[in-house]
Amino acid sequence: MQTNNVRTAADFSLAELQKETTIGGAGHEKTRAIKQIDLSDFAARKQEIADQLWEASTESGFFQLINHGIPQAEIDAAFAMSEKFFAMPNEVKAQYPMLKGTNSGWEFMAQVRPSTGTADRKESYQITKPRMQDLYPTEAECAGFVKLMADFECRNWDVGMKVLSCFALKMGFDEAFFTQRHDPASPEYQSTLRLLHYLPMEDAKPADFDLWRAGAHTDYDCLTLLHQRAGQGGLQVCPGKEFSSQEWTSVEPTPGTITCNIGDMLMRWSDDELQSTLHRVRMPKPDEYQGPRYSIAFFAQANRDAIVQGPKKKYEPITAMDYLLQRIAANFAKLEKK
Repeated sequence: MQTNNVRTAADFSLAELQKETTIGGAGHEKTRAIKQIDLSDFAARKQEIADQLWEASTESGFFQLINHGIPQAEIDAAFAMSEKFFAMPNEVKAQYPMLKGTNSGWEFMAQVRPSTGTADRKESYQITKPRMQDLYPTEAECAGFVKLMADFECRNWDVGMKVLSCFALKMGFDEAFFTQRHDPASPEYQSTLRLLHYLPMEDAKPADFDLWRAGAHTDYDCLTLLHQRAGQGGLQVCPGKEFSSQEWTSVEPTPGTITCNIGDMLMRWSDDELQSTLHRVRMPKPDEYQGPRYSIAFFAQANRDAIVQGPKKKYEPITAMDYLLQRIAANFAKLEKK
């Protein structure tokens, strides 16, 4: 669904963003098998797991992880804390704003996708560790928030680095290649834990159901780990090599799974062998659950000073900071005007 203020492909310097301007339509729904990859006994099975990840990611760029090592109780606790945060009044959350050129803090309906030209129907809160000064809620406002989210971010980082070490192995890099470039001890660290709250359909008008909770897009990181809450669906994907088909597959939330997709940064780093995956969150249908939807994503984004260039040098080198800033600027135009 395009609007009059949507920007065209000519407005974007990155090919990834030019592609996004072409995929705003509703398309069609299609059932596809979703590959599940078991991470149990990781050290002993690493080559087998790497082969499975590579197969899934060069074809669709999308897969799910099971036996990943994050207890369901910790995931449930993170969701409960996220819900507690978003329940605070907007004037309290507004004390911790996402500022121009950053990926930290709170935003409310500020993300405008190149695919739609309309704001996503959600609010979100980004945690990027080195840039959180004055951006955390106080203990009085949201008790236990900082420690719980710091621990949960570490849990997700560990899983993400296991997956990225497998890609490094398949790409001919040292197995620690991506781990070193996602170093949380560095001031250049920019991986992000993102809490998401999609707005409920209270007093919705018929036209509201024609909008998107999150417009079609690819992620601009290396790897996304997504936790969904049971009973709160809406996520749909269109595999990387099939993006022009506009055939979308729904991904229902299931306990014990982490839904993953390749991002544009890793696609570029792999000289386009690994496929970034289009995805979106559709509005509920009139006969479906109308309440709020919560999800939590971990975006593995290489440290700001990491140089992104694949082994075949298909693209000119670019720092991860410059790459990310271009993507943030395109997706948060409202913030850029401040």
